[in-house]
Amino acid sequence: MKTRFKPKFNIKKGDSVVIIAGDDKDLKKPRKVLQVITDKNRILVEGANFVTKHTKPSAQNTKGGILKAEAPLAISNVMLWDSKSHSHTKITRTRNEEGKLVRTAKKSGEVIK
Repeated sequence: MKTRFKPKFNIKKGDSVVIIAGDDKDLKKPRKVLQVITDKNRILVEGANFVTKHTKPSAQNTKGGILKAEAPLAISNVMLWDSKSHSHTKITRTRNEEGKLVRTAKKSGEVIK
């Protein structure tokens, strides 16, 4: 994706998210974000979107074989998990007392750290 400005996402590394679309769709099971890939609009989520990779034997991996690994999925397929309301939620950005922008859950109004 070639754009002039870097996109700004509401989801960060370490957040709890639920998958709202795809094979691993589960709106009640929160999962942890391992990595956000901003230039490709993708996200790596713990325990989701497993792919099989066939590897040849090499100096580092002498056995080779079939490996299962997590693959990135589209960031539009996940929503942030709100622990207070126990459901997925949208995000709004508001200013706190110090004047800093903080992420706030729309359903419960709780500040997301």
